[in-house]
Amino acid sequence: MEFCPNCGCRLEPQKIDTQVVLACSKCDYTKQAVGNRSQAKVVKVIQPAEQPFMTVITAEDSKINTMSTIKMKCEKCNNSECYVWQVQTRGGDEASTQFMRCTKCGHTFREYT
Repeated sequence: MEFCPNCGCRLEPQKIDTQVVLACSKCDYTKQAVGNRSQAKVVKVIQPAEQPFMTVITAEDSKINTMSTIKMKCEKCNNSECYVWQVQTRGGDEASTQFMRCTKCGHTFREYT
């Protein structure tokens, strides 16, 4: 492995016409490759093949619900349990909005606190 005397970057082998030279990609410095032509090797960069996306959450895992629940009557189906979460929908100095979703029918409603 050799380095450029001008900028210190690694010199990489490149084929120019019929000769192999060591070239700097940063400052365009070139140097004749040491040894005869049969000893010089042009390095080929091999890119790994793209792997397919991996499913982290399976369909079975998505059925597991980790949301908090509260006892509150749904105004649509009269179910007595709802999922609950809070979102800061207005300015940071104002109270957050509490959302509820019925565990039975999926109706979503909100309450400004």
